[in-house]
Amino acid sequence: MAKFSDRINSAAKESSVILANDYNNKTPKLEEKTIRNIKTLHDSICAIKINFHLLLHLGKKEISKINKTAHDYGLQCIADIKLNDIGNTNIITTQNLWELNFDAVIVNPIMGPKSLKNLVENSHKQNKGIISLCHMSAPEARISYELDIIQKNKKISLYKLFLEWAIKNKTDGIIVGATFPKIIEFCKEKTKNKVDIYSPGVGIQGGNASKARKLGSNFLIVGRTILNSKNPKKTAKQLALDSIL
Repeated sequence: MAKFSDRINSAAKESSVILANDYNNKTPKLEEKTIRNIKTLHDSICAIKINFHLLLHLGKKEISKINKTAHDYGLQCIADIKLNDIGNTNIITTQNLWELNFDAVIVNPIMGPKSLKNLVENSHKQNKGIISLCHMSAPEARISYELDIIQKNKKISLYKLFLEWAIKNKTDGIIVGATFPKIIEFCKEKTKNKVDIYSPGVGIQGGNASKARKLGSNFLIVGRTILNSKNPKKTAKQLALDSIL
């Protein structure tokens, strides 16, 4: 099996849009709607992202069926749980996700560089991917991710430290909100194409798909803009066109 970064980049030849299937966990017929989205939108997306609150709501059989359907249509499956714990817990958690046929997981690097390194190495042995938070898309992300800290007697913003850890430990990607274009541009310059940039926040949160891509985002994570559209198929198709440089 090819490694995750190769699989998702191959899937993104026609579209670099990742569908964030972020319904409310009280949404009726959640499994049915998710599978219908895959079947309807597969030609305009390259992957599907399922958030923590939905994983808690769905059963193993339902999650496996969703991921199998996505794979049948050539899509990758990302578990968005922002994993952050001690090493052994991280490994056990990801192993459970791999058994549910996920291809990658989004993690929180606040766990520390050593734990991040171990998680990346363990996942890569199984051709699975690790996408690490760098700077989230919500407006209040500035308060934490742009916080200056002291590292080796030097002042550095937290997101820049997370970026350094991601590059050094060879994560498959970093999360940088499309709502912060200057930070996308900074991260692109620093990564030198060694780490893919995944950008949520397109549409409803104010991020611009074309601008994010031109500044360096490799993938656009889009949820409500598509899910709440009167014509999801048309909206997804337009975003797919906007995502192609």
